[in-house]
Amino acid sequence: MPVKFVFTALLLLITLVVPVDPVGAETAQTAQEKSMSETLDLWREGRHEQLYERLARRGKTSREQFIRKMKDTSIRPACCFQKLENFKVLNEKRTQATVYARIGLEGSPGSPESSTREFKLSLEENIWKMQLSDVLALSGASGKKGRHTSRKMHNSYKQH
Repeated sequence: MPVKFVFTALLLLITLVVPVDPVGAETAQTAQEKSMSETLDLWREGRHEQLYERLARRGKTSREQFIRKMKDTSIRPACCFQKLENFKVLNEKRTQATVYARIGLEGSPGSPESSTREFKLSLEENIWKMQLSDVLALSGASGKKGRHTSRKMHNSYKQH
């Protein structure tokens, strides 16, 4: 074989095999972030039955009760980049993780525009699952307010 052909074939093989990440590894989603994002998408799309299956620690809340509560609230995750921001894995064990994130919310007037706090995730069936109680709290359907819920202030800032 001509040397030029072998060299070209090797170069082509290397470019196909070696991933190039010009931005850096920091932009790669963790399994927890990807799963949490997919869960929030199900909620946003109103796919409550699938959402119920993606949640952990359902306790005594039946599928029917959960769906009814979720249909009774107008709060849902914001779209796109506002949905899940500032995501950090704080602690990870084999089947449990604690993460910190800002969840953008939209819905009824007077509802919080975001909730920034820690979330517990459980690994079940190879899927990192949010807690049912967290989704109900974020949605306002639990009767409990989400911890550290904050109202985003538009066009305002402190002057020093």
